[in-house]
Amino acid sequence: MKKVSAAKWVAMACVAVMASGCSNAMKPTNAKLEVALNRYFESHNECLYPQGKMFPYEVSPGKDAKAEERRMDALKAAGLLKELKDLDLHVERYMLTAMGERVAPRFCYGHKVVASIDGFTDPVKDGNVVESTVSYHAKMVDVPVWAQTEELMKAFPEMGKAISGSRPGKIEMGTAGVGWSVR
Repeated sequence: MKKVSAAKWVAMACVAVMASGCSNAMKPTNAKLEVALNRYFESHNECLYPQGKMFPYEVSPGKDAKAEERRMDALKAAGLLKELKDLDLHVERYMLTAMGERVAPRFCYGHKVVASIDGFTDPVKDGNVVESTVSYHAKMVDVPVWAQTEELMKAFPEMGKAISGSRPGKIEMGTAGVGWSVR
């Protein structure tokens, strides 16, 4: 039987420690996933218009005019817009108020915070990245007063649902051994 030198034992121990450290970093846990999701959500606000709107904004008569007027009128009622009617052109023209200038053009109404991690799929390795689909519940925080009006929640039902309490969601996450993040 061969004798193993102390240096070889130390080297094998280091390799074992590094390997177990890597597997721990790759293993999802509720705590790791919650931290990563909250970090992601903190820098991704929810907005009425993710692409933004250019102002002054005109609503012309047409098929979708009533729904768009309702949304613009709700923003007006919240104090973010003022309306100028152009009777010659038959258009409704909306301009930003001073308060509206602070939140336009996207009209963001807060960001999510994880209320619970409900589960995740078994991790799957794709190249050097481990991936998992995470199920969670999140609630909206930092919701401004203007977003909480009844009229605005009716005109923008998705926002109304989002700010009304904890909501379920699913998202793809992954890690290459340096921490979990949204893919």
